[in-house]
Amino acid sequence: MFGNCLVLIPLLLTLTLALLLRRTLVALGVGIISGALILTEFSLTQSAVYMADKAWLQFYRDGQWQAWHLNVLAAMMLLGMMTQVLARGGAVKLFADWLYHRINSGRQARIGVVLLGWVVFIDGIFSCLAVGHVCQPLSQRYKMPPEQIAYLVDSNASPLCALLPFSSWGPYVMAILAGITLLPLTPLESFIEMAKLNFYAVTVVLLSLLVAWFGIGFTSDSAPLQSSERVDSGNPWLLGLPMVSLLLASIGLTLYSGASNAQGSSLSDWISAADIGAAMRNACLIAISLALLMLKVSGRSMWLLLADLLSGVRSMSFAISILLFTWMIGAVIADLGVAKLLAGWAEQFLSKEVLIAGTFLLCAMMAFTTGSSWGTFAIMIPIGAEVALTLDQALLLPALSAVMAGSVFGDHCSPISDTSVISATSSGCAPHDHVITQLPFAIIAALSSVLGFQLINLDVSIFWAWLAVIIVALTLLGAYQKFIQNERLSLSV
Repeated sequence: MFGNCLVLIPLLLTLTLALLLRRTLVALGVGIISGALILTEFSLTQSAVYMADKAWLQFYRDGQWQAWHLNVLAAMMLLGMMTQVLARGGAVKLFADWLYHRINSGRQARIGVVLLGWVVFIDGIFSCLAVGHVCQPLSQRYKMPPEQIAYLVDSNASPLCALLPFSSWGPYVMAILAGITLLPLTPLESFIEMAKLNFYAVTVVLLSLLVAWFGIGFTSDSAPLQSSERVDSGNPWLLGLPMVSLLLASIGLTLYSGASNAQGSSLSDWISAADIGAAMRNACLIAISLALLMLKVSGRSMWLLLADLLSGVRSMSFAISILLFTWMIGAVIADLGVAKLLAGWAEQFLSKEVLIAGTFLLCAMMAFTTGSSWGTFAIMIPIGAEVALTLDQALLLPALSAVMAGSVFGDHCSPISDTSVISATSSGCAPHDHVITQLPFAIIAALSSVLGFQLINLDVSIFWAWLAVIIVALTLLGAYQKFIQNERLSLSV
């Protein structure tokens, strides 16, 4: 029992420090160091060697470079550079001036953030990077708090990927599903059926639309836009063409790499075989090259462009440091065996009557403490399937859907999640502020989802379960909005 409690200490320290100190990098560092000390029986020398080894393994393992990690870091750096090049070179201002005459309200600007997240659906991290960086300077023009941008970005990244089999998440999850021997459908069909019952992901996306439309839960200290302000007509091309090239290149290169590597000719075969990390990196490289060329032609000097690139590197250094620490603490948590410990508790204590709702809550806890939805998928999809098949085979797909939903919920709320961190930093706010302001909406979706999963567990039809989820979510959202209004009134008195 003492050993079990001991392995939880790094997680508790990391989460507590992240929430109390509001310094994510320090919290992650403390978690890594404390985990290393526990694993090496508090030997300082062995702990240092262990941490150095784990850091190196993020880049080079089993005789080969870790392409995914390297490509994500390269894409982050390139996107940061492109953002600074476009912002300092005037492209963002010209685009904002052009939009100024076409967007008549903050509502339209907020909806635009959501729609851009729907367009860039190919990967959760990529969506957080691209949408956050593009919308951050525009949000300043339209007086949108950075926490609101981070919420809209994050709520339309991972939750959307969990619903789409043709995102980067689809092949990963379907590969795990393929290992379940008694799966009643093909992996693709099972993924689609699971998406239909993913109460949390669907509710989060719908809530983000309502928040964007009504502006619920966020306020800005900035003065409202003045309609009499004189603004130039602007030009959309300096920003628009690089962004369109980023989107088209990411999709095109993903499909091309998949078609080159796949054995079959279907779209799902292409996406399964695609090198999405390399596609992200190359798409960013194409986009920034086009941006540099266009700005050079428009009259910006080479020295200023080089200074812009250097500024972009500096702007991404903090986010990259946090991401590296996030990967390292994930490795430490895996070595401590926390996920397996929690999975063992699931098999021991979950019963048929609360299997689905319990699975959702357990996976939420695992993803929250580990900061990884994918890691929770890997552990809990096989175990959830085994438990469901043991208790009631009819509950297999609903239980697996609960695994997906709970994992996304926990990852969505975790201050050590890479998507939480990237959503915050790319949108211009602190990770702590993003997590705190996003939490009420995530909890509303989670409470509604628990009800939906429990109704499914009680053999209620999908239609009535969804109706109950939507009614409860809307009711809770209305109550939260009323609470916010009362708080503002009390502060103004």
